[in-house]
Amino acid sequence: MPGLLRPARTAAYQPALAWFAAAGAGWVFVLVMLGAFTTSIGAGMVFQDWPLSNGSLNPDGWLQNLAMFAEHSHRLSAGLMSTVTLLLALALWRGETRGWLRRLGWIAVALVFFQAVVGGLRVLLDHYEVAMVDTSVGRLFAMLHACLAQIFICALLAIAAALSRPWIERAARPGVAAGPGLRRLGRVCCGLLLAQLAIAAVMRHSFAGLAIPTFPLTPEGGLVPAHWDFRVGINFAHRTMALVLAVALIGFATAVWSARATAGTRTLAALMVALLVGQIALGAAVIWTGRNAYYTTAHVLVGALTLATTFLLTWALHRDVMEEAAGPTQLQPEDDPAINRMPVHA
Repeated sequence: MPGLLRPARTAAYQPALAWFAAAGAGWVFVLVMLGAFTTSIGAGMVFQDWPLSNGSLNPDGWLQNLAMFAEHSHRLSAGLMSTVTLLLALALWRGETRGWLRRLGWIAVALVFFQAVVGGLRVLLDHYEVAMVDTSVGRLFAMLHACLAQIFICALLAIAAALSRPWIERAARPGVAAGPGLRRLGRVCCGLLLAQLAIAAVMRHSFAGLAIPTFPLTPEGGLVPAHWDFRVGINFAHRTMALVLAVALIGFATAVWSARATAGTRTLAALMVALLVGQIALGAAVIWTGRNAYYTTAHVLVGALTLATTFLLTWALHRDVMEEAAGPTQLQPEDDPAINRMPVHA
């Protein structure tokens, strides 16, 4: 029975794989930070070619020039992220019993490579103008690039959480207290955050960050702008959505704390609110400093962290739903002790 000689897949906690996934999920925020800083200092087109930078993996002067350093570091970090994601997917395919998690690994690979192609098109097509919306094709791809990054973050975090010891050993069971209403509220908050980050991407790449140059009131001293155009509209939409999110996230955190949630889940809820407060403060600082590059980068990074925390909290509340939908882990023939005691003659 040749099948008895194959190594069995396991659903047990695998520390090395879990830590590798966690490291990959952590590295993605370095990538986001470098991308945000590159955009904040206007260095997205410092190299006119792709995938190489000035025709090289080590372009002359990139360590001395800030703009070149920001963009080339972002490209190198993206290459490392692609490699990590591919290795993670292969490890899941070889050693993970949960089919949905193996598929999620390949979805992450598709996302990271699609993200790389979109980033390349942002460079290669920047010289084509779209007069209707007063922008370039490259900047349209830059907006898509920023949005895909947030979805990729969620995919990596979902994998890392599903490989963690609490998830696998059922040491933390937030789903016991999470009814359908609480899980639905979490999904709504994640959707609102993704919408806000998409609005922010359009605003940043439309150079509309200071279209309303004062905060919290408009230059006329009101809450609503007196004069409107596309840039003012997208800026105002960003501010309005921030208010909606403040209400939604605080309501979500309150609901989690009111439920019979674990200490870890309550901690995530508190962190989500703390990040929300920090994000609003950074948004104000961006305007008050005339889009200082460091405040702007921090604003983008904290926005991604806010989504990450909200998604992790929502994903944790879905833990039992995901595992129950997958069904019980089935023993492979080579996992059954009774079969393994059988003599092998063929």
